Amino acid sequence: MPRILVAEPLAADGLAILRATADADVVDGSALTRPQLIQAAAPCHALIVRSGTQVDRALIEAAPNLRVIGRAGAGVDNIDLDAASERGVIVLNAAGGNTVSAAELTVALLLALSRHLADANASLRAGQWNRSAFMGAELRGKTVGIVGLGLVGAAVARRLQAMEMRTIAYDPFVSEDRARSVGAELAPFRDLLEQSDVITLHSSAAPDAPPLLGAAEFALMKPGSLLVNTARGRLVDEAALADALDAGRPGAAALDVFAAEPAHENPLVRHPQVLATPHLGASTQEAQERVAVDIATETLKVLRGEPSMSAVNAPLIDPESLEVVGPYLQVAEMCGRLATQLASGQWQNIVVRYEGEIANHDVTPLKAAIIGGLLAPISDEHVNLVNVNSTIANRGWMVSERKTSDAEPFTSTITVELRTSTGATSLMGTLEHGRSAVVEINRFPVHIGGPRHNGNTQHASDHLHLLVLRNEDRPGRIGEVGMALGRLDVNIAAMDVGYSADDPSEMSLMALTISRTLTANELDQIAAIDGIEDVAQARM
Repeated sequence: MPRILVAEPLAADGLAILRATADADVVDGSALTRPQLIQAAAPCHALIVRSGTQVDRALIEAAPNLRVIGRAGAGVDNIDLDAASERGVIVLNAAGGNTVSAAELTVALLLALSRHLADANASLRAGQWNRSAFMGAELRGKTVGIVGLGLVGAAVARRLQAMEMRTIAYDPFVSEDRARSVGAELAPFRDLLEQSDVITLHSSAAPDAPPLLGAAEFALMKPGSLLVNTARGRLVDEAALADALDAGRPGAAALDVFAAEPAHENPLVRHPQVLATPHLGASTQEAQERVAVDIATETLKVLRGEPSMSAVNAPLIDPESLEVVGPYLQVAEMCGRLATQLASGQWQNIVVRYEGEIANHDVTPLKAAIIGGLLAPISDEHVNLVNVNSTIANRGWMVSERKTSDAEPFTSTITVELRTSTGATSLMGTLEHGRSAVVEINRFPVHIGGPRHNGNTQHASDHLHLLVLRNEDRPGRIGEVGMALGRLDVNIAAMDVGYSADDPSEMSLMALTISRTLTANELDQIAAIDGIEDVAQARM
């Protein structure tokens, strides 16, 4: 009989599902100390937590029978995914259960901010009756800019239609059809900042991504505009926001999330133009019931040996296909990751070509790895064999796949072509001596060895920095680029130059592996070299 350890309080509906299973023993560990929890986990097959339990390597290794860890919530920051994956433990989360609650909180904060409700309440409690001090503004007819049209952003867009607001959105990674379906019009980021009376953040972000809003972005906002953030604290440069609020751009902000939480010492909490709440996005009875039911249901599925839509680290491949397709998972992930970073413009569609031996097998695992790679630089979403198609559908992407058995001179290749409003960016990858390699960028033949991985497709043990330039094919260009990088104290670890027979413009493509990421100013210096037309960089 499998044993399920519930380490933190779980809504009654979720517990009822677990306890209704006659062939499972449910253990309440919500009052256990850390040493007691480790001891209780030893015989368990499943562990269910919320955000308060650190499921680190020590806890995972103390439970040799553990098969699944369920997180009753959206994030998995408190779970060591590497340690779980190494032990073959499936990690689940309940990503969609908080959508409605987070969307409703966003609308509530926006209304409270526009009508000064918190300050008015505090004033009245202090014995004052000062109606004129709290003159607000209607939202009808105003422009709201939504940054990120994922599940929550789309839910917010739908709700704001009822308030007769003009809705624009910035999300280069969703289709125009997806935006229209929720009543939003896509706009460039700068236009959104300049036009919006209200800006609300619902973007995901890679863990090491820089803040989306800094001093330069705040300076573009309308004087007196409103900012709402119920997504992630790291999307905002908090010091820059404090200065921007003092300057009136934006005029006020409602913040439910912070870069470091709890935010007791954060000066923004006490800023007179800030309405702050303690991360309440999922704090509704209904949301807690949904995530509890979802995680209980999915945990039992895994224990029964069934696939789960909620798995964030599920194996991408069945044992029968492992020998042929498995080695190319890193190739697929790398091509997707680079395509996202090297492309620009609004995403339109994705074309994937499988050539050679792999085309004769089930390529669904490769598709999942590609989609995971495309998302990796822009999001902390997890993609697996089970949820890949729903991930594609949620973003409104169109993905077409083509197969051919000829991959000469290689055994197999994978090509990812990302088509956007500014053109197409394509990467061809293959496997050479057991290591992934890029052999073509935008139809220019090159050779770039990928990073060495630790065995997990999603987690590289180290990173390479790639600089890609399209330049006039004439003497001196390579030397000038090398000298410019030298002046910036940047080492060149490897370089390759490709010439395309399909390109009549007498251009070549230069791909350099360098020692670090260049700043925007440094990229401009490289782009200013005579004969250089396009410059892009990526981390592999």
